[in-house]
Amino acid sequence: MWLNDRFDTNIRAKYFRGMQFGDPVGDPGWFGPNSATWHVHSHTPALIFGLQCASYLERLDPSIFWMGVDHSRLVQKTPDGTPTMRIDPAGAQVRLGHSVAFFIGTAYGSTETAERLARTVRAMHHTIKGTRPDGLPYDADDPDWLRWNYATVVWGIATAHEIYHPKPLRGADIDRYYGEFVRVGHALGGTDLPATKADTLTCLEEYLPRLALTHGNAMATGANLTNPAQSAVDWAIRDTMPQWAAQLVSHRPPNPIERRARRSVVWAALNGLHATMGEVPEFAAAQRRVADGTTVEHTEPQYVLGSDPELDRDQVEALADAGVSG
Repeated sequence: MWLNDRFDTNIRAKYFRGMQFGDPVGDPGWFGPNSATWHVHSHTPALIFGLQCASYLERLDPSIFWMGVDHSRLVQKTPDGTPTMRIDPAGAQVRLGHSVAFFIGTAYGSTETAERLARTVRAMHHTIKGTRPDGLPYDADDPDWLRWNYATVVWGIATAHEIYHPKPLRGADIDRYYGEFVRVGHALGGTDLPATKADTLTCLEEYLPRLALTHGNAMATGANLTNPAQSAVDWAIRDTMPQWAAQLVSHRPPNPIERRARRSVVWAALNGLHATMGEVPEFAAAQRRVADGTTVEHTEPQYVLGSDPELDRDQVEALADAGVSG
């Protein structure tokens, strides 16, 4: 099937190296088969859409925007290194591939797979330090940045799930997901993390005085997009934003009838993709791994804050290339 072939070629073959889902038998991983996290993350198209929503929101922090410009291929650059503020499709594919691998691997991969993924991402974060064009420094290990970044991710995935999953978790059940997912945030060095939907929304809004729409972000959203397909995806992402974030990007929802109609189209597209892809092999392998029971309900991330060895950028990239990061 062409869709599975594309996923296999563009994501699985490049970013899932070294990840274990079928072994060791009985290992529940960080969440386990009865977790809200397995339910949420097993719908791959909704997960990918949720990560796009999270990325959109997190880039409203100018520091995160400039981290991406300075330390990734996400933005195209001229031969002399000047950012053009246009998205590099190849760079966007790399970022998406790593993100999908991480949030699948930590959700229902083996405990060792989750630990290795977290170690590599932490190592990458340790190298992301610099100065914005306005002179303000940024540091991916900053506790405030980690808290904001964590909140955008858990909110993005959970919100996409609530709107577009065919059997969404609601109320106390979606709060169970928020509470479970804190384990991933702690594994990446986060502290004082929100553990409910309400607390996460409060956390996000508390950062509003620090947020701004950079020129680069403005070029990649709203009326500045001329490609109809990109505009449709962009609308669906902006439609998920909290009210204050929608106001920041000058997004006004249409009338309720049109909004429901638009969301129905997106729902059909995401769930059509899910039906076409079927259950991804990794999730099927994880289910087989625990089919006869688990040793414990779930394991816990082992990271102790500040215990990572110091690695330079070349060592981190070698670690990722070896398959540790998927």
